[in-house]
Amino acid sequence: MERKQWGRRIRAFRKLKGLTQEDLARKLGVSLSILGEIERENRTPTPELVQQVSETLNVSIDEILVN
Repeated sequence: MERKQWGRRIRAFRKLKGLTQEDLARKLGVSLSILGEIERENRTPTPELVQQVSETLNVSIDEILVN
C-alpha cells in the first residue's frame, strides 16, 4: 500500500469522529507535528501507531489500510 493512503484515511476517520488533530495527537501520545506530517503524507506511521489509531478511533486496521 502506498504511504499516501495512510494519511488520508487517518485524517478522514479523525474528522468523522469529530476530533481535531490536537485531540487525536493528545490521545495517541504523539506530537501535533508528527500527526500533521502523517496526515500530510510526509511520514509513514509505525505499525504500533496504526494500531493505536485504530483503537482510538474505533475503526479496524483493515478500514485504515483499504486502498
